Amino acid sequence: MTTETSPSDSSDHAAARAQLLDRPGLTGRDRRAALARLTDDWLAGLLAAAGAPASGVALVAVGGYGRGELSPRSDLDVLLLHDGPIARELPERIWYPVWDAGAKLDHSVRTVAEARSVAASDLKAQLGLLDARHLAGDAALTAALRSAVLTDWRAGAPARLPELRELGRERAERHGELSFLLEPDLKEARGGLRDLVALDAIAATWLADAPRDGLEAAALRLADVRDALHLATGRATERLSLQDQDQVAERLGVLDADTLLRQVYEAARTIAYASDVTWRAVDRVLAARSGRGRRTGRRGFPFTGVGRGTGAVARGAVERRPLAEGVVEQDGEAVLAQAARPATDPVLPLRAAAAAAQNGLTVSYATVRRLAAECRPLPVPWPDEARAQLVTLLGAGEAAVPVWEALEAEGLVTRLLPDWERVRCRPQRNAVHRWTVDRHLVETAVRAAAMTRRVARPDLLLVAALLHDIGKGWPGDHSEAGEVIVRDVAARMGFGAEDTETLAVLVRHHLTLVDTATRRDPDDPATVEAITKAVGTLPELELLHALTEADALATGPAAWSSWRASLVDGLVARAAARLAGAGGEPAEGAPTAGQERLAVEAARTGEPALSLLAQAAGADPGTEPMGVELTLAVPDRPGLLGTVAGVLALHRLTVRSAGLRELDPIGAGPVLLLSWRVAAEFGELPEAARLRADLRRALDGSLDVSRRLTERDAAAPRRKGIPTPPPLVAVAPAVASATATVLEVRAHDAPGLLHRIGRALDGAGVRVRTAHVSTLGAEAVDSFYLTDAAGRPLTAERAGEVAAAVRAALD
Repeated sequence: MTTETSPSDSSDHAAARAQLLDRPGLTGRDRRAALARLTDDWLAGLLAAAGAPASGVALVAVGGYGRGELSPRSDLDVLLLHDGPIARELPERIWYPVWDAGAKLDHSVRTVAEARSVAASDLKAQLGLLDARHLAGDAALTAALRSAVLTDWRAGAPARLPELRELGRERAERHGELSFLLEPDLKEARGGLRDLVALDAIAATWLADAPRDGLEAAALRLADVRDALHLATGRATERLSLQDQDQVAERLGVLDADTLLRQVYEAARTIAYASDVTWRAVDRVLAARSGRGRRTGRRGFPFTGVGRGTGAVARGAVERRPLAEGVVEQDGEAVLAQAARPATDPVLPLRAAAAAAQNGLTVSYATVRRLAAECRPLPVPWPDEARAQLVTLLGAGEAAVPVWEALEAEGLVTRLLPDWERVRCRPQRNAVHRWTVDRHLVETAVRAAAMTRRVARPDLLLVAALLHDIGKGWPGDHSEAGEVIVRDVAARMGFGAEDTETLAVLVRHHLTLVDTATRRDPDDPATVEAITKAVGTLPELELLHALTEADALATGPAAWSSWRASLVDGLVARAAARLAGAGGEPAEGAPTAGQERLAVEAARTGEPALSLLAQAAGADPGTEPMGVELTLAVPDRPGLLGTVAGVLALHRLTVRSAGLRELDPIGAGPVLLLSWRVAAEFGELPEAARLRADLRRALDGSLDVSRRLTERDAAAPRRKGIPTPPPLVAVAPAVASATATVLEVRAHDAPGLLHRIGRALDGAGVRVRTAHVSTLGAEAVDSFYLTDAAGRPLTAERAGEVAAAVRAALD
């Protein structure tokens, strides 16, 4: 008899078990397996000692014990299986010695038919039977049970899997997400050991399987932590309480409790992400089997095909709808287009992520894996498109979270932002905080996405939200450390010196407003002065105000209240009054020689003059052009801005920035000079000659731009997208300009947006003297300097009417 074998005597087994648990060097999976073998031998001895017949009776381990691993305080789930009448005393002769030994026993006595019947009505019982393992007695009986249970499970999978998913949702609601809890339940919380059981059950259906990379290591880590917790507390507990974490860390040889929690969180995230991927695969297979999967034949006509699960053969291609250059929608996920070239397109991960989030999708597992394997790192500084795509991703709000998690699961986030590694999975031992540091940063960006209408630079707000606590994990004040880090990160992202300085101010002072408002006398002039010294302009104050609120809301319900909000609002109002008057109309630089040449040509001929200059998206020679600089000079006429914007929308060119100004180069009357920077929506630029021809046709009235756009929109498939804040149309205070009325428009960017604004202004009968148009990520921030026909600023009443007309056009 080996040291792991125990006779049926309970005291001998208890001694052997204690000796095994104290054996030096025996830990982790090896100890759990040894404990299971020891228990197997003990129970087999009990069955033999009970006088069980040689056939027709079997002792079967189910549930966790059935998987062949036992934690020090795990329950014993055992089934006494029989094929006919058995002596009433037989089960008692087995169970009583187990109870006498102090072991927790979950037991049952059933025939194969009875076990199948219970499983049919009780999903948890069925899951336990999926792990049935023979211990002693009639092995053929156990084999018959396993075969029957697996057959039933596979046959009933379409009905049972939704029930299994609902069980997981209920557990997550009760126990929370393991990745973010300071006292997590290792078994029941989302990302815990129960989810591993569910993944194995899904695999047993043969319909889908979980991504296996890192999954076994995550399972081992949680099991090892549970073992250490059982030994440290002497109890069969699954909750890693604060008072036990130091002991558990010491038993595992981990540096400290924070390091322990980070390891637990990382394991839980791996399991949770694998669960998300697997359940999406299950949904696709079940939808295809039920005829809900939408597919297209070879000519693109939709039809209902069979599923794509194991053994299924699809009769046509899955429908693929373009989302962005190199990215399409397929089966409710963003995937790479067939022509995508990850190896030569370093912006592709961000473009795919932004397109997915903006359309309420996630990026498919295979796509993220391919992007991580094939894409090169972004050049430093980042191309403009990369920065814009990051802002677009963050601006999607809640829809950005699963996309970010997918990028993070494959290491793409730390590749983009190396400093992220220090905050990743970092616990915050503060009852006010509900998230780890990294998730808090993402949640702050989610909150900030709802506030983009409140600021003139939504891109800076979203990036500051993502990075405001990036200094945590470094020695000293995290705001001071974060300021240093964000200067480096902002420069790497390609922000200019002025924007980098603004981001540094926001990160350095992200706690200043709430601390000052709640701890200082609001009526003391020094209180307001402290704020105006921290932020020197009204736009910076707007940004800091929004960041403060987003940060507090993302922290937890205890961090923000109506009282705190009122104190901060009051302080901001006083500081804004102190900073007021620093605005004014932006100074126009002198026109370039090329712009003057076009203006002279337009003035002399009375016809539009334009130039097109293609831009390359990347730093490498030979990169395909992705954008165009378009300069257009036209003798002043009504409706010019909306008409040109409509032509660009027809050609699927997205306006990134635009400027409009008046020139009078030869004294023959004003010429409007429009400078546009546009990007091709799907990477393919229109032919310059065709674009030029359509511009001229639109300007002379032979091309009805509005009708063409309406027809195209009506023919396009409608995509649900994501909820966005309503557009903001407001008349700026008179101090913004002494010679014009400034209309500010902040809205979610969409095809034809500038065309609709231009048409509304034209319909209102006002002149656009100057315009400053910017698309920052997915947000349009536009300013229009308006006058009446005589060149005078609008009256307050007239300005209100114009604002209402533009608002109606956007609604």
